[in-house]
Amino acid sequence: MAQINLQKVPASYHTYVQLVTEDNLQTAFKNYSQEIISLLKGIPAEKWDYRYAEGKWSIKELIQHVIDAERIFCYRALTFARKDEKVLPGFDENHYAEVSKADRRTPQDLIEELEAVQNSSARLFASFDEEQLQAEGSANNKNIYVEGIGFVIIGHCRHHKKVLLERYL
Repeated sequence: MAQINLQKVPASYHTYVQLVTEDNLQTAFKNYSQEIISLLKGIPAEKWDYRYAEGKWSIKELIQHVIDAERIFCYRALTFARKDEKVLPGFDENHYAEVSKADRRTPQDLIEELEAVQNSSARLFASFDEEQLQAEGSANNKNIYVEGIGFVIIGHCRHHKKVLLERYL
């Protein structure tokens, strides 16, 4: 598991952080993108609309969720690193998925967007110095610090990769 300060990460994110085996955030950012992208490229096109149960997300919606969540987490990290003290809101992931229109997108389009977002996230976190990585803020009425957000991003993606393997493929 990553060597981060779990006391500065909400308990609801601990299961994600525990999926990060790398100690170094930049190494973890390099690894996580390759892991999910290679898996996604191997999924047949006809499988992308599959739902493992009624009311569950399709693979397209699941990947759109990963993209949306990563963008939101990066905004939070940037806000806190720049010492903006405003409290940031949460977001309703189910509502976002419901109105995402992911079903209209092609698998290739979603894969390319996910790659771009992940590359951007890695660059953002690489730009932070130690003071910025340790900066704290509040989102969804929970305090968290910037470096912790980085590990949450990676663990969140790995969580959904695991869900894909166990329930969809």
